Amino acid sequence: MTQLVRPAGPADLAEVMTLARLSGAGFTSLPEDEAVLAERLRLSQRSFAGAVDPGSAWYTLLLEDDDGDIAGIASVRARMGLSRPHLAFRLITLAQHSPAIATRFDHQALVLVSECDGTTSVGSLFIRADRRGGGAGRLLAAARYMLIGADRTRFSDTVIAELRGWFEEDGASPFWDGVGSRFYRLDFDAADRMLTATDGRFVQDLAPRHPIYVSLIDDRAAWAIGRVHRHGEAALAMLEREGFARTGLIDLFDGGPVVSCPADRLDTLRRSRILRLDVGKVSDAPKRLIATTGIDGFRAIFAVGQIAGDTLTVEPNIAERLGLEEGTTIRVKES
Repeated sequence: MTQLVRPAGPADLAEVMTLARLSGAGFTSLPEDEAVLAERLRLSQRSFAGAVDPGSAWYTLLLEDDDGDIAGIASVRARMGLSRPHLAFRLITLAQHSPAIATRFDHQALVLVSECDGTTSVGSLFIRADRRGGGAGRLLAAARYMLIGADRTRFSDTVIAELRGWFEEDGASPFWDGVGSRFYRLDFDAADRMLTATDGRFVQDLAPRHPIYVSLIDDRAAWAIGRVHRHGEAALAMLEREGFARTGLIDLFDGGPVVSCPADRLDTLRRSRILRLDVGKVSDAPKRLIATTGIDGFRAIFAVGQIAGDTLTVEPNIAERLGLEEGTTIRVKES
């Protein structure tokens, strides 16, 4: 099976709704809300067409099987926090010392920050359980970086990813229950629905204004700070191989970690180059990550390709799936 990553649009709503239902508790970037997803897909279509302000662009990518079935989804937001601050907690250490009794205490505390404003965010990576393996996750993740490389002026110099935090088997979020719910007086699902159905202003209005001492919150909530969901450990490992590192920031809702990487240090882009496309018979060549060099009509694929000088040769069916003709340019990641 040769899977392809392509842009999502309004016609994909039914398949995206299915993925949202399958994604499970805490996958806040893929809400099970038809109206929200329909608007997001319209925005995606306009973003790929260059019909929105670059700073407001939100690109949604789909992983498509040979037969046209949708196996996964991912997204790239060009700039975070431009219309309203994107809030997160930073975990800091506060030192307190009393010379009178020769005592020092170091307290961990959560403080509200908006350090991610203006950054590019990659997220919403989800693949159906029956389609995982065989490089599907790697293709969908790497396609996001190839998209960023297609036009660097549309994206920030810093790329972040927010990973899903820890949820119990029954769907409860210990971090939300121990911290967030004390300020918002909502259960997690209600807060999540409000976040996706509104402009999110309530998050800023009701957020805590003063440091929260970790020693004063319950043990389970403290344990969940910066902890990745059991299904997100592979995603974190993949991000770290790409060049991402923990920032010390955590998600305001579920306590999941925020990681970041300078765009010019993304492994996929550092190890890729632009070549001329040739179409013909290919034998005894490795599979490579191949992507189009433009955002409008963007495509990415793992396919056998032969490099000779500044030319990449692929089989005719691969060129057809990419929607490219011989002589056009192509971005290829070196193995």
